[in-house]
Amino acid sequence: MFNKGEIIHHTRDALGSILVIDYRKHRVLTFNSVFEQSKIDRRYPYLPVHEYNRAMMLPAVFANPRHVTLLGLGGGVMAGAFHHLFPECRIHAVELRQAVLDTSREFFDLPDSERLEVTIADARDALEKLPDASTDMVLADLYNADRMSPAQAQKQFVDECARVLTDDGWLVLNYHRTPDVEGPYFRRLKRHFAVLLGFRSKSNNTVVYASKQHFQSVHRQDPVLAELETRLPIDWRRLMAKVRRLE
Repeated sequence: MFNKGEIIHHTRDALGSILVIDYRKHRVLTFNSVFEQSKIDRRYPYLPVHEYNRAMMLPAVFANPRHVTLLGLGGGVMAGAFHHLFPECRIHAVELRQAVLDTSREFFDLPDSERLEVTIADARDALEKLPDASTDMVLADLYNADRMSPAQAQKQFVDECARVLTDDGWLVLNYHRTPDVEGPYFRRLKRHFAVLLGFRSKSNNTVVYASKQHFQSVHRQDPVLAELETRLPIDWRRLMAKVRRLE
């Protein structure tokens, strides 16, 4: 994957390598594997490039969050996108590795803002310390160099996310496959959430959306999608057309 790119930064910590690679238009964060952890447009660093990152923004169609919790910072793509899209929103990101945070600040234009707080911790530990009903959205994107963190597939993880969410909150999971709708993990999601939706990305993972409340669906020509497109041009209409119910 490095053939056409220039490695502009390489560091290591106890968990391995962290590389930043520049291409003609884009900048990529990788943990020295075939997988890109984060990718930004160098001209517009707040604009998500990966389809699954863009898809993780979709609950913004139905909600105007006052507080968002991000589990897994990476290059700060989601933090930058929410910071740009919602000028009043406070964002709390949890990142396991200090070196990833340092890299995000130096090379990915992570917003230097009083509205953005970053905690260096294991996501499970950080979740347990958060107050009940303290955030409107939890976005979980917990991956190491080559696979999703097992923590994200545990029923207790779902319980903790549901606990910290407000009554009309959303949980968004970047999942490595489509969860088994008959399995225990999916049953746990259904216990806490009224609506479960899925988005199958080009990379064959599934973004799972879990909403605590029922909501009114939108059609592709809904003005809200056009309005969001003016603020964050990620092709909201095309993304929404790919969302399906998971039940």
